[in-house]
Amino acid sequence: MFFSVLYSVGSVSAQKRLVPDTLLNRQIYESGLIHRPLPVDESRSYEAIGRQKKSVSSRPLSIQPDLPGWRHSGKGKIAYSTERTISGDGSLKLSYATSTGERATGSPDDPDYATYGNAGVTFEVNEENWEGFNRIAFHIYPDCDGVRVVNMNLTFHNDSDTIKAGYNQPSGAHLINLVNKQWNTCFLDIDEYQRDRVKQIGMYTSIRGNDRTTGETAVYYIDKVELRQTEDPEIVSGWIPKKGQIVYSTSGYATGSPKTAIFNPGTEPAGTLYQLIDARNDQVVFEGKIRRENTSLGSLDVIDFTEFDQAGEYHIQTKTGKTPAFRIGDRIWDPSLWRILNFIFCQRCGYAVPGIHSTCHTDLFSVHQGKMISYAGGWHDAGDLSQQTLQTGDVTYSLLELYNKLRKSHIPLATRLLEEAEWGLEFILKNRYGDGYRASSMGLLIWQDGILGTTDDITSARVQNLAFDNFLYAAYEAYAAMTVDRDPMLQEYLAKVAREDFSFAMERHQEVGYGEFYHLYEHSYSTSESQYVATISWSASMLYKLTGDPEYARIAAEYIRYTLDCQRKEPLNKEQDMRGFFYRDTSRRSVVHSIHQSREQVFMQAMTLLCETQPGHSDYPEWMESVRMYGDYLKQIMPYTAPYGMISSGVYHVEEYKDSAGFYRLHLWPPPNAKELYTEQVKKGVQLDHEHYLKRFPVWFSIFNGNTAVHLSTGKSAAICGNFLKDKELLDIGLEQLYWTVGKNPFGQSLIYGEGYNYPQLNNFSSGEITGAIPVGIRTLGNEDIPYWPHTNNACYKEVWVTSAGKWLSLIAEY
Repeated sequence: MFFSVLYSVGSVSAQKRLVPDTLLNRQIYESGLIHRPLPVDESRSYEAIGRQKKSVSSRPLSIQPDLPGWRHSGKGKIAYSTERTISGDGSLKLSYATSTGERATGSPDDPDYATYGNAGVTFEVNEENWEGFNRIAFHIYPDCDGVRVVNMNLTFHNDSDTIKAGYNQPSGAHLINLVNKQWNTCFLDIDEYQRDRVKQIGMYTSIRGNDRTTGETAVYYIDKVELRQTEDPEIVSGWIPKKGQIVYSTSGYATGSPKTAIFNPGTEPAGTLYQLIDARNDQVVFEGKIRRENTSLGSLDVIDFTEFDQAGEYHIQTKTGKTPAFRIGDRIWDPSLWRILNFIFCQRCGYAVPGIHSTCHTDLFSVHQGKMISYAGGWHDAGDLSQQTLQTGDVTYSLLELYNKLRKSHIPLATRLLEEAEWGLEFILKNRYGDGYRASSMGLLIWQDGILGTTDDITSARVQNLAFDNFLYAAYEAYAAMTVDRDPMLQEYLAKVAREDFSFAMERHQEVGYGEFYHLYEHSYSTSESQYVATISWSASMLYKLTGDPEYARIAAEYIRYTLDCQRKEPLNKEQDMRGFFYRDTSRRSVVHSIHQSREQVFMQAMTLLCETQPGHSDYPEWMESVRMYGDYLKQIMPYTAPYGMISSGVYHVEEYKDSAGFYRLHLWPPPNAKELYTEQVKKGVQLDHEHYLKRFPVWFSIFNGNTAVHLSTGKSAAICGNFLKDKELLDIGLEQLYWTVGKNPFGQSLIYGEGYNYPQLNNFSSGEITGAIPVGIRTLGNEDIPYWPHTNNACYKEVWVTSAGKWLSLIAEY
């Protein structure tokens, strides 16, 4: 018998109390309250659902003894094999040595961001037409001794100079997470690929160094490769859901909040009846009519059951189908919090994560003035093994926020959140050199052997003394000093270093001012001056709250004036009273936007903390008005994505590229025609006047794109405003960002692996499929302003990211 760790006991009224998920509850206990990974549940995944689809035709890509058409590439060798086969004939065997005896070497500007090469195989197709098929299916048996994480990339290449209408791309690469020592049934849906002149497909795996248990040789058996035409293909772009599919929050809905789902308008006539079915007894508990809405996105059908507020588990049922069960209640997010926490734990660096990797990267170092610090610790940033100390700081702060929210109402979860936060704090503190400098980041793709003096030792972790970073560290350390009350000596030390780091930051700021961002690989590089100065104010307010020293209060109030000067206070035009957003600086040439990492919430964090700590200040009315204006702005842009709840990227000026410094900080590695592409993308939005457009998704050009951190950060801003102003509409905007993430999006997919229903495999090529993993997020195709989320599993949009996990926790901490 297990006490429930999913829902707080006695914290809600009986009519709102949910029955916990007994299987997840048991798994949490069996993990030692997540000191080993939660099991991966593939049964509700996109891939499991996709394998059930009927195939109406197929064609084998044969594997014959002399391997006609198959060619080896990279390391290792291929052979025909009858050792393992699922077809009953033979399979293709790819084998390679796991150690090359060489050093991994990358590009000159980032030489340690490298693997040891690839081992693969290609199948030459000779420009065949595959338009009669929409899926490549195959089976893989990894036989890799000692390897905990195995995967394979499938590549597709069509020989075409131009993309025909109806297709999205001619080529791509798709990562497939595999289970070692068993046959894996795999597929890639290729509806979006142009396939009139297919040149080749390929399969390869990267050689990334050895974990402690890794054997000397890796072997992959590939068998039963075939083309298929399947029924009921998924959509990959656009705002209209697939016909017959109800898109809804697969985790459920909070009591007291709007509850809507969205339907393809071509499925059933407007006004058709829908029902809510109690999952416990199959009884109808609520009925309503499907409402057709003509929106800026097109015609969509809406199922609105907001008035039903009884806690429990339910299905939505229409004439054409029924959804899986979802929950209504006031703690519906608890399962997701455990899962996200599980993902963060599994991303630990310098720690033996059971079933994923041994203690890692202890022979990775930073060097500063003859001193060295091991850069093992914190959390691996994403699907690769890179680290950024400031990203660890962001996630640590989010864990502490949620701990403070739950410390009295949900003790088991809160206690575990605090423990994970302490792991992050240790990394932040250990990387201080004590003179303002800190080890800040490292791009990394390999496992190291943990033995000093061997060829894979690395001493190139970046070290720098940046004012912005130290202002944020000081704020996080001050907040932690007010939170971590079970270790008085740690509290005392945190308070000390918070003051020191703020002093280092202020000294550096007074010396060089804004703009000192060296490394474009670090996700603070795009920070605007208005955000930078808001961060100074927020950090000073946090120090004032910790120490009571009025000098911090003075700094906080003084510096926020620049940020206030960057806020749009006058209406956009005579027709639209749109205002409240922030420009990058006082020149007002460009608006603050994010394309990947986002710290949009810092504006409202700074304003509301000023109001909290200095309610008697003469500028208090101006701070409060700033919060109100920004909240009104968020309300004004919400209709542009209705009836979905994803918050838009916001207002753009048509010539923001003229702010060249800000433009090229935001858009890394831009193409030569970036200004023209910017103009085209902006004009795909909604025109507000002759020089302003409303964009639903950001303008972006580089690999760093995906919307999860962006809209969750803005959702955090909405919730901060909502709590401060006691404005339910703003709080509901925050909730809608959560609903979008777990399925109330045009694709009906949950973006958190294991949470809800219809979650796809994600790109975590280093640590494998993990319960609770969350990606960089949905992006757009080309220059369009419509969502794009293909089956193709690639970086960076489907790459897992601890930043997205931190944003999820931080937003839920507001409720």
